[in-house]
Amino acid sequence: MAKYLFVFHGGSAPQGKDAQAKAMDAWGSWFGALGADVVDGGNPVGKSTTVKSDGSVVNNGGSNPTSGYSLIEAKTLEDAIAKAKSCPILGHGGSIELAPTLDM
Repeated sequence: MAKYLFVFHGGSAPQGKDAQAKAMDAWGSWFGALGADVVDGGNPVGKSTTVKSDGSVVNNGGSNPTSGYSLIEAKTLEDAIAKAKSCPILGHGGSIELAPTLDM
């Protein structure tokens, strides 16, 4: 099976302990449903810094800021898309960028 990098963009942060617990439960359920296909559950990330080809540095997080990542195994791109469609971030205004990883 191929590995896919799931790059999470956006999504609203839950406010309050109850909402945070509910969000964590949703992520735990999603990872649980994926089972052994979760290679690396990943983590949320902070605001990114971009180093451009001319050496300049931009600290604004980019045009579509990354909010986290996971590494997931899937049989095909269509399988990866199906797995992404049940991700909790989609219910909170976020999106997921998928890219197959390439073995070197």
